[in-house]
Amino acid sequence: MAIAGSPIQEAVAYVRAAAEQFRRDYTKVREQIQRAVVGHTPIVDGVLTCLFTGGNALLEGVPGLGKTLLVRSLAQALALDFRRIQFTPDLMPADITGTMIVREDAQHGRRFVFEKGPLFTQILLADEINRATPKTQSALLEAMQERSVTVGGTTYTLPSPSFVMATQNPIEQEGVYPLPEAQLDRFLLKLNVGYSNREELSEILKRTTQGTTPEIEKVLDADAIKKHQALVHRVAIADHVQDYAVRLVLSTHPGGQFATPQVTRFVRVGASPRAAQALVLGGKCRALVEGRAAVSVDDIREIALSALRHRVILSFEGEAEGLTTDAIIENALATVPVQPSDVRA
Repeated sequence: MAIAGSPIQEAVAYVRAAAEQFRRDYTKVREQIQRAVVGHTPIVDGVLTCLFTGGNALLEGVPGLGKTLLVRSLAQALALDFRRIQFTPDLMPADITGTMIVREDAQHGRRFVFEKGPLFTQILLADEINRATPKTQSALLEAMQERSVTVGGTTYTLPSPSFVMATQNPIEQEGVYPLPEAQLDRFLLKLNVGYSNREELSEILKRTTQGTTPEIEKVLDADAIKKHQALVHRVAIADHVQDYAVRLVLSTHPGGQFATPQVTRFVRVGASPRAAQALVLGGKCRALVEGRAAVSVDDIREIALSALRHRVILSFEGEAEGLTTDAIIENALATVPVQPSDVRA
């Protein structure tokens, strides 16, 4: 048990003291986004979770649902550099990362210099990312994980903080290429954007057909974001809560100790260690938003779908049965016991 003045108690006290400012800033950014985006509250919260944990977000939905508007509104609410790349089949990797060009100096000598591409920004909107070929999609791999780009044997560091906020069309749409598994795994969360309901659609029409444009103010800068990211990492998580996150990830591994019968039958590849990181970091951010200094099991369960759905690959039999990865994860949430003592050896 922790004693008074112990490092654990000091850390908890610090998080509790800083949590209120975190909540205020989180709410400010969300309110600015909601000036332009109607509804989609869970999607907005998912994007903000990625922002405050330093992760990348993938938004999937049919065209016209406001995915691009959401990311642009986020960029407008932050005092960060922002660029947008419209992904198309003819886009090349060098169009994203940059390329070596010949430049003449004052002495009329020529030398190769690196011309940075649009990837060198703090918020990158990769719009309709799966309309580009896998070769071009893979140009983002290093940037999304190491926050750097290597060209011509030289590694260039991206600005800090940096995020990739990508939108994609459903795989069933025409003219799309599935993202490589290695790239999907680098997205902290995958957020499925659905249709607006009756009231939301009416509000959208009021905002967009009467000649008014919402004004979005910049309410947060890079230093504040990095400070909040550091705070998220300091949120406490009890051993049994972390163990639940671990067992939830292991339950997606077919044939493993914690795999459900459904997983063993219908899943080909389970979630990676990055999935466990996403569960814990997402849970920590959610705890702070609710004013708590420690993660609960409910926080892990709340973030599970968006953290795991893109990291589980169905087998041929699972696809033939018409299953979705969401159904697999929901089954795991219903069957994996919360308490470690409930697990049979």
